[in-house]
Amino acid sequence: MTVNGSDDVLLVHGGTPLSGEIRVRGAKNLVPKAMVAALLGSGPSRLRNVPDIRDVRVVRGLLQLHGVTVRPGDEPGELVMDPTNVESANVADIDAHAGSSRIPILFCGPLLHRIGHAFIPGLGGCDIGGRPIDFHFEVLRQFGAKIEKREDGQYLEAPRRLRGTKIRLPYPSVGATEQVLLTAVLAEGVTELSNAAIEPEIEDLICVLQKMGSIIAMDTDRTIRITGVDSLGGYTHKALPDRLEAASWASAALATEGDIYVRGAQQRSMMTFLNTYRKVGGAFEIDDEGIRFWHPGGQLKSIALETDVHPGFQTDWQQPLVVALTQATGLSIIHETVYESRLGFTSALNQMGAHIQLYRECLGGSDCRFGQRNFLHSAVVSGPTKLQGADLVIPDLRGGFSYLIAALAAQGTSRVHGIDLINRGYENFMEKLVELGAKVELPGKALG
Repeated sequence: MTVNGSDDVLLVHGGTPLSGEIRVRGAKNLVPKAMVAALLGSGPSRLRNVPDIRDVRVVRGLLQLHGVTVRPGDEPGELVMDPTNVESANVADIDAHAGSSRIPILFCGPLLHRIGHAFIPGLGGCDIGGRPIDFHFEVLRQFGAKIEKREDGQYLEAPRRLRGTKIRLPYPSVGATEQVLLTAVLAEGVTELSNAAIEPEIEDLICVLQKMGSIIAMDTDRTIRITGVDSLGGYTHKALPDRLEAASWASAALATEGDIYVRGAQQRSMMTFLNTYRKVGGAFEIDDEGIRFWHPGGQLKSIALETDVHPGFQTDWQQPLVVALTQATGLSIIHETVYESRLGFTSALNQMGAHIQLYRECLGGSDCRFGQRNFLHSAVVSGPTKLQGADLVIPDLRGGFSYLIAALAAQGTSRVHGIDLINRGYENFMEKLVELGAKVELPGKALG
């Protein structure tokens, strides 16, 4: 990974407990998708509780390239999107604007409905394991789209109205479920999606689409049925809060022996995390405005943990919590079943003094789809261990925030490279660190 100048490096002086209050706004895994949904409407949509993160800025730019008017609303964190004049966008502009984001793949269905064609450049995203986009294209083909692979990306066309279809996902993928929802709502007839993802962010997207005029039913067996309609209107919606960011700050409080009130955090979408947090020895207190997380003193307890799709323990909760588990007494066992390469971030923690060993076997739980495929997807964390400051290069969004937590919990100073990647999913994270008393600085510019 190349580091572009000192602005992408953060000096972290560790050993200070994080204490204070921060706020989380709308979920990164919902807001950009709800913005894409605005393309489907015949009139303006109003989205509230929007965080200022890079993924939001990417989608805003892509919407504007396609003729959508996007402006701030009347209150902070509000966007108004008017898709009345949707049009084709220049291929080079799409490519330049999308950067490494995978969001453009979700523009396909709405654009095929609105203007009959779409272009998707090469796609990036966090390097934490396979997220095959070929399946997205296969889904679109089932709806009736024609897809042509070109040198600069994929060109999609809908010669006639897309048609409802039956789709069974081999794995309850969030991205594939979003693709089906955004495409099926205006397709002719009924679409039946089985083995669908049912994350809270998926439910919130369904709420958005229902407000626009969609007919969507969720069954208890992970089956979603979408009855296509002829047209959709706009929506007004407040995005659900980001449970993944809230849990990251909770893990930071635990690892640094701190005390953080996360305003905006909600119990309902975090119940699995809260159970685990309590088992480890963390304390929390819930009120109507948020959740306070703190280290109550004494030893943290080792646990066995297996990640899974909702309602299981989310994979995005795993990496920040592993940092706290380096300070727990005994052996903790982690079995990652969602992304096969997500435990790669632990090598840097070992350089800081942690004792984490990776295994190809499925440890501490049921067999998973990675068990016979030679992936290092289980870990044993031996603790407690003192962490020491180090030079760290951020590998991905959640791994990056985990490195920040480790640097804050460590003795001495760490240089964290590639911090701009954290802006993808954590709003104003540098300001929040300072508000919580972290001793961090950009080279040549003190922050706290």
